[in-house]
Order: sequence, then C-alpha cells, then structure tokens
Amino acid sequence: MNKITVKDGVNDRPATALPPAKQPAPQAKPTPPPPVRRAVKPARFRRRHFGLATSFIVIVLLPLSALAFYLWEISLDQYSSLTGFTVRKEEGTGASALMGGLASFTGGSVSSDGDILYEFILSQALVQKVDANIDLRGYYSSYKILDPIFALRENASIEDLEQYWSQIVKLSFDRSTGLMEMRVLAFTPDMAQAIAVEVLRLSQDMINALNEQSRADAMRYAQKDLDDAVVQLKQVRESLTAFRTKNQIVDPASDIRGRMGVMNNLQQQLAQSLIELDLLTGVTTQNNPRLSQAERLISVIRQRIANERKELSSTGSDEGSDYPALIAEYEGLTVDSEFAEESYRAARAALDLARANASRQSRYLATYIAPTMAQTSEYPRRGVIFGLAGLFLLLGWAIMALVYYSIRDRS
Repeated sequence: MNKITVKDGVNDRPATALPPAKQPAPQAKPTPPPPVRRAVKPARFRRRHFGLATSFIVIVLLPLSALAFYLWEISLDQYSSLTGFTVRKEEGTGASALMGGLASFTGGSVSSDGDILYEFILSQALVQKVDANIDLRGYYSSYKILDPIFALRENASIEDLEQYWSQIVKLSFDRSTGLMEMRVLAFTPDMAQAIAVEVLRLSQDMINALNEQSRADAMRYAQKDLDDAVVQLKQVRESLTAFRTKNQIVDPASDIRGRMGVMNNLQQQLAQSLIELDLLTGVTTQNNPRLSQAERLISVIRQRIANERKELSSTGSDEGSDYPALIAEYEGLTVDSEFAEESYRAARAALDLARANASRQSRYLATYIAPTMAQTSEYPRRGVIFGLAGLFLLLGWAIMALVYYSIRDRS
C-alpha cells in the first residue's frame, strides 16, 4: 500500500491513504419493444391494376388524343353570322276599338306569329328554297375531304340536308318578348352572311303571304256577313210589306191611335147625350118624341162603342180582323227589321274596316340586328367539345370500373 507523505513545514509525517471514490453504477439499457406486424401488406402493382390502367388509356386517353388531334389539326374554322328579328303587328286604331275589336280579322298575337316563323325557319320547305337559291349542298359538301365530321356528306338527300341545317343554324326564340336570334355557321364569313340574308328574305316573304291570306280571309268573311245581312234585311222588309198589303194598314200603331180617338169622341158624345136625356126627362113627358130620339141616339152610340171595342178585342170582328194579333205580328216584324238594319250597319262597318286593313301591312318582319360579317372564327368550340368529351369518357370509364369491381367482389 502506498503511503502519502505530507509536508507541513515542520516535520514530515506520513499521511493515511484515502479510500478510492465510488464510481456510479452503470444504467441498464432499455429493452426495445417487440416489432408490430403490419395489418395490410404494402401495395404492389398487380395484374388487375395493369388492366385498369390499360382500360383508362384505351377508353379515355386514346379517344381524347384522337379528338384533340382532329379538333386542332384537321377540323376547319367556322364563321358565324348573327341576326336578330321579330314579328311586329300593327297596333289597333280607335275605330277598331269602337267596333268591338273587329280588327281581329287580320291575325293573331305576336307570340303565335313568332311560333309560326320559328317552325318555318327550321322546316324542310325553307331548307329547299335556300338550297335552290344558294346551293347549300354543293357548298358544304365541298369541304367533306378537308373536314369529314363538320362538313356535309356528298350526294346528301333533302332529309340529310334538313338534319345538317339544324347544326349550322342556331335559333333561339323568347316567347315572352317575341324576339328571335339566329346564328348561321359556315366555313367562310361571306357564306354565313349570305345564308342569313336569304333566310331573312324568305321569312319576310312568308310574313307577306300570311298578310295576304289574312286580308283575303277578312274581306271574304266581311263580304259574306254583309251579303247575309242584306238578304235578311230584304226578307224582313218584304214580310213587312206583305203584312201591310194583306191588312191594308201602313202602321197599326197609328191606326189604333185613330181608333182610340174615335172611341174617345164616342164617349164624349155618349156623355153629352146622357146629359141631354136627363134634361129632357125632367121637363117633358114620356110620349115626347125628343125623349125617344135621345134614347135612340144613346143606344146607337153605345152600340158603336161596343162594336169598336169588339174590333179592338182579341175575338176579332166578322171580317176577321184581330188587332192584338196584328199588333203582335207588326211589333215582331218591326223588331226583326231593326235587328236586320243594325246587322247591316255592323256588316258595312266591318267590311269598310277590313278594306282599310287590307290597304296596309298588318304584320311585318322587324330586324333589330342586321346579319353580321365575322372577322374571326368562333366555331367549332374546340375547348368545350374537348372538355365535355373528356368528362363523359372519364365518367363512363369510372362507372365501368366500379361495376367491374363490384361484380368481382361479389363473385
């Protein structure tokens, strides 16, 4: 054991050796946790995934690539010509309002005329006329080699041309306002504008034809009503003349007023005779001839009054005259005559109004946007077509994939 000598400056003495210092005990290493097994094995690219990717390429990517190539490399630019128009109807005048709307002979409402024009522009008749004037088949089929999809096929029938017409003519119609807009597509701006101008011209011809037809109908109906009113008025007047000839009375009302005057006169004479009889009775005897003469006069007057009343009664006289029946018949003929005269005047007014309306144009085609001349091509809308095609292809592929996996999981 080594000894340590301590020197304190006085003497040297050996020092007691110190025990060695205790070293800290080494800490134990933590035990690592046991490894956790994975619930799902790592995903790997399997054969079915190759099939799904292949189907995505075949169903979505390849058609979209072919469509994009055709749209941006092969398809030709199309130019549009826009025009706007409406069918205007002449407003009714004060005379037509006073006549109770007799001007309605000349046509219907603006919305009805607009519906007719809308159907006419999309009809086969208009397509034939435009083709005959501009040669639509020759123009659109000449681009078939350059643009097989958007051009018209060669030797197209009229049904094919009508179907193709709905692709190159975009027509919109607002029934609430009667405004109509038409957009015509062509491979050159000049042709698009020429087609729009031709459609406007043919539409105006159709409106003029409607005007002519409505005028002819209005004149024909008004003339027929006037002829019927004239015949009815003649018949009533002939019946009134026959009545007067048969009964030898021009105006039964005037005749009965005259008879009533006679009755009143007889009543006055009877009253005067009765007074005279009363006076004679008080101053003469019963054998006085004046008294018997006065009584006879009173008897005659009373008999005459009775006869007059009998003629005016419904029983009629010996000659067969029946004044109440005559008056009823005459009043009926008078009412018929007044009605026939009113009908005649109304028919004459309707004919004059129809003739006045026939002298002016009640309908006309008002163009508020003249056919435009395009400077840049707007069609075909390549981005819209490509986007919609991609959306539908993707949805179709996704639906088929979901159906496939649903069937596979159940099997």
